[in-house]
Amino acid sequence: MEHVIDAIDKKILDVLQENGRITNLHLSNLIGLSPAPTLERVRKLEKAKILKSYHAEVDASKLGYDLNVTIQITLARQIENATQRFNTDIQKIEEIIECVQVTGDFDYLLRAVVKDVRGLDLLINEKLIRIEVIGQLKTNVILSTIKSSKKIPLK
Repeated sequence: MEHVIDAIDKKILDVLQENGRITNLHLSNLIGLSPAPTLERVRKLEKAKILKSYHAEVDASKLGYDLNVTIQITLARQIENATQRFNTDIQKIEEIIECVQVTGDFDYLLRAVVKDVRGLDLLINEKLIRIEVIGQLKTNVILSTIKSSKKIPLK
């Protein structure tokens, strides 16, 4: 059975997207509900997998990962099970922090973080190049991030 989202659930989700570490008491005050029903609603949202997880956002540059890149991947179509093999292989590369399958001129868009140009060279020439189902790849260095949000608009 699908969980129906009402206005109170939307308020809970909106607050938790901003601050996943908020106490239940503070959350209940913000949404205008007592603590027990607030906690019950949060648990229902978690059980329905609407609230999937809670994460700490880490500043990669403060850890020495100064190069942020996108990589466009096109698979070699003539290779059997190319998509499945690519999906399995890409999971093993920790510098790849996001991989999405897309429509258009290429098949996948990756986002990666590396320490420097040498790290990018190693990522491409020692890791990605070994994935035999990759037909083509195109790399773009991200110069600056104008907007970055994981918050889903609930209005």
